[in-house]
Amino acid sequence: MTVVASGRQRPAAGARDLRALPKGHLHLHLEAGMRPATLTDMCRRLGIEPPPTSGFTGFTEFVRCYRALLAVLQAPEHLERLFHEVFEDQAADGVVYVELAVSPALYAEAYGSTPAALARMVAFADAASRAHGVSHGLMATVDRTAGAAQAVEVARAAAALAGEGVVALGLANDERGFPCRDFAEAFAIARAAGLQATPHAGELAGPESVREAIDVLHADRVLHGVRAIEDPALVAVLAERGIPLDVCPTSNVLLDVVDAIEDHPLPRLLAAGVRCSINADDPLLFGPGILAEYETCRTALGLSDVQLAACAWTSIETTSAPVEVKAAARERMDAWMDEKGTQA
Repeated sequence: MTVVASGRQRPAAGARDLRALPKGHLHLHLEAGMRPATLTDMCRRLGIEPPPTSGFTGFTEFVRCYRALLAVLQAPEHLERLFHEVFEDQAADGVVYVELAVSPALYAEAYGSTPAALARMVAFADAASRAHGVSHGLMATVDRTAGAAQAVEVARAAAALAGEGVVALGLANDERGFPCRDFAEAFAIARAAGLQATPHAGELAGPESVREAIDVLHADRVLHGVRAIEDPALVAVLAERGIPLDVCPTSNVLLDVVDAIEDHPLPRLLAAGVRCSINADDPLLFGPGILAEYETCRTALGLSDVQLAACAWTSIETTSAPVEVKAAARERMDAWMDEKGTQA
């Protein structure tokens, strides 16, 4: 597989600065938003060895690496620190709205219950948002491998906090053998509370998973969704209905969804009229943050500044971000496009 470098690149002479492009980050899992140095420091404080964050092959090993991160986050002070650093990093990358995927069921034992864990996460996120000036919402995320009963528990906890920091219900982990239809009840609870439906689909499973996400779960956005490209009729449906895909290019390369970054279907999806946002997924494990992903989409995928700005607008306009955040972002995007740049 081919992966581009994840470090911050200096804009080419005359190129618009992608950091200055206001953007939303809609596909970012809390635990893997951790800084490498923070993981090392937290492990040192706990007297444990840092878990591996690279070298995994395939999704199963990736999940094992991800789960190992939980060992350092059960202490409230560590979880609170993580929220603050994630928001600080988003601000540094030019993010004006972040929809952070959180899994409260993973912290139910530490905080007494799934609802209590989610409430604590809401409080941490609110404080971090105020401190770093990044608007936010939380996506309470269901683990599709944990069963329908836990999914309903998470959905009810999310519904209870709708409008108070929680904006969406997500669905993550391995699609294979855990189809969207198994979680229809949980998503019905979420929709009734006014939450957006934002399941993962079309990553490890094919276009049929995306169809189920939109037809059964009534997805407002689909996280990943890139394997829709295998079904032209489905691509047409996504374009016609304006259902966005929250795409993570580097993640798709490292988890073998595509063979190389140059093969990523994002340019073809955009050309077909599908709305897409650009996201980092799990920076601690995959490398790039969101700014580096935008740079990769410019340099490796050849997206123009018009296309990048359109992705940035999708990442804000299609969310539950406050009206004033959307208006300010639109104004700044227009100003960004008005700048003289070498890439139209």
